[in-house]
Amino acid sequence: MSRRIESVVDAVGNTPLLRLRNVAPPGVEVYAKLEFANPGGSVKDRPALRMMRDALADGRLTKDKILIDSTSGNTGVAYSIFGAALGVRVHLVMPSNVSKARKDIAEAFGTEIIYSDPLEGSDGAIRLVREIVEREKERYFYPDQYANASNPLAHYHGTGREILEAVGDRITHFVAGLGTTGTMMGTTRRLKEHTRPIRCIAVEPDDALHGLEGLKHLPSSIVPPIFDAKVPDETRPCSTEAGWDMSDRLAREEGLHVGHSSGANVHVAVQVAEELAAQGKTGCVVAIVADRGDRYFAPLKWEKRYIW
Repeated sequence: MSRRIESVVDAVGNTPLLRLRNVAPPGVEVYAKLEFANPGGSVKDRPALRMMRDALADGRLTKDKILIDSTSGNTGVAYSIFGAALGVRVHLVMPSNVSKARKDIAEAFGTEIIYSDPLEGSDGAIRLVREIVEREKERYFYPDQYANASNPLAHYHGTGREILEAVGDRITHFVAGLGTTGTMMGTTRRLKEHTRPIRCIAVEPDDALHGLEGLKHLPSSIVPPIFDAKVPDETRPCSTEAGWDMSDRLAREEGLHVGHSSGANVHVAVQVAEELAAQGKTGCVVAIVADRGDRYFAPLKWEKRYIW
């Protein structure tokens, strides 16, 4: 539905749910929540905007301070877009091996990027941004997306509400990957308030060394303070190969070109649907599609079948 808005920030949210008919088994509904429909092209638009707005409202962020945070890419793109729209300067710390597209997009909005060691992944970026902020506390506002309560709240008030408005009378399962963990934490808490039982499943890489950019293997990582292991009903591992293969299938069979973390989410959603179908049960499974695949066109350090 066409609508008039006053700013790009007003375009965040109300993303569509797409029924996946070709990769899912018959008899079970599988929906993709298309978060790439946000103006910044990813699910991270929601928490980035909420964190910035909340900080501007309570005075932690002012026009005299620079917003700085660590990111593997998508949150940085969102900070950059909304920083430009809201008149806030942005510096980002990210591993130097994140996709070139996301580096270029962030810099196009005037953002300054500080690179961390690619071998240390997202944890290395977290450590570096903390060092920078500790040295220059007065210069920076550090939202810390991994510890900021506004991150899951964006999904509690946005993503979860939208899913219930669309399929609340039918949804049986929800699937989302673990990165900052905000999407799973906030959305699940909202879904659990619904009158019907909804099983919420978290997805994480099956190994510390993986190629599912944006997802964290929590057993080997710095666990985000906003994460509560009791919130999801279940955590399922996904291999790099399975995530990449499903991304390829979605492009060929559904006309969706998505990133590999999204492929992992849909892989697990289809896995759940197949289990229900094998038991002769019906169901409605909703999976988060976090971003588009065009952000991964540039070569990555990881190859699908990497030989060491």
